[in-house]
Amino acid sequence: MRRLSDLPAPPGPTRASFWRSPLRSTWTTTLIGLVLLLALTVVAVTGFLSHSAYQPDLGRNAPLGRGADLQLLVVGWPTSPSWIYALTQGLHVAVGTALVPLLLAKLWSVIPQLFAWPPVRDPLHAIERAATGLLVASAIFQLATGLANAQLWYPWHFDFLGAHYYGGLVLTASVLLHVVVRLPRMRSAWRTRQELEPLRDDALRSPRPAEETISRRGMLAGVGATSALLAVLTGGQALGGPFRRLALFAPRGTGTRGLPVNKTARVARITAAMVGPEWRLRLGEERALRRDELLALEQHEEVLPIACVEGWSSTQTWSGVRLRDLAALAGVPDADELRVESLQPQGAFRRASLGRAQVHDERSLLALRLNGADLPPDHGYPARIIVPGLPGVHCTKWVGELWFS
Repeated sequence: MRRLSDLPAPPGPTRASFWRSPLRSTWTTTLIGLVLLLALTVVAVTGFLSHSAYQPDLGRNAPLGRGADLQLLVVGWPTSPSWIYALTQGLHVAVGTALVPLLLAKLWSVIPQLFAWPPVRDPLHAIERAATGLLVASAIFQLATGLANAQLWYPWHFDFLGAHYYGGLVLTASVLLHVVVRLPRMRSAWRTRQELEPLRDDALRSPRPAEETISRRGMLAGVGATSALLAVLTGGQALGGPFRRLALFAPRGTGTRGLPVNKTARVARITAAMVGPEWRLRLGEERALRRDELLALEQHEEVLPIACVEGWSSTQTWSGVRLRDLAALAGVPDADELRVESLQPQGAFRRASLGRAQVHDERSLLALRLNGADLPPDHGYPARIIVPGLPGVHCTKWVGELWFS
């Protein structure tokens, strides 16, 4: 019986002559791969930092229960600087979006090898191709789910945070494996380019190249410019200033001073009766405070950013009661943890836990007013949490109960 490798390649993409671009080469692929590797490193590090910012070691924070034994970079998340999460998550989303042209360029540069004949030469080659397939699939999954989440679009029926976190672990492992396997080839291609001599056995060069219509330098410049443009169009909201108007791919601002609203009161099923005159803030087992009683307590004003996992951030002026003052009022002045309950009847983030650093920071508030006026309904009236440095999803809106422990 003849082996598959002894058979001639079928017509079409399995034949090297099918791919005629004169721009493909191992050096081109190596250069794109190096830039892609640097960008993926930024995305991976900021992604795992984002996971740490959720403080998954605290009792009620997502994605607790979805792989606690696999959590990386779980540390006591700081409250200073107040814009730390806006920076890390803004970088994560902006650089992640900028990866799209780089990933497409990398796939374009190696596509002849994806169709190489025979598809599998030996068991080691089969493992290498399977690893490459896992890398491509996990990269596409991470980019697709991340981009959809940044636009607040969820066409799937799984938990985004857990799936995206596990996908990040798989992608990171796949990239490391790919680099180890390809490193000798990358070093050879880089040295060869420096000597200005083409690789004699360059499998990516077309044996029958078409006439050049754009230079290799022009192609690389186009990919880089597209990536940079996408980063600005996505990350402009986090950058602030004049860049905010350019953030066409970021969630658009609504309501007070352009502060975005991820979930409206209507979507959260908050009714007028729930936040009306009968509303009380339950403070532990013993106390329940009306809103006018909260307003009668010492009020503090703070200018703080709020940043969300979608990559946007917005700095506003908040005023209300310090969380540490409420802890003292609840009889737990040295509280290590605060469990917050929202009035929302259901939803993944109707509960959150804050750690000691957040409870005792003087800027951490139970906010009652926003920019000098009562909180609008969509921004959490009658009361919400605002804490420096935390993901916006843990700045719970429509607060109903506070439990210090």
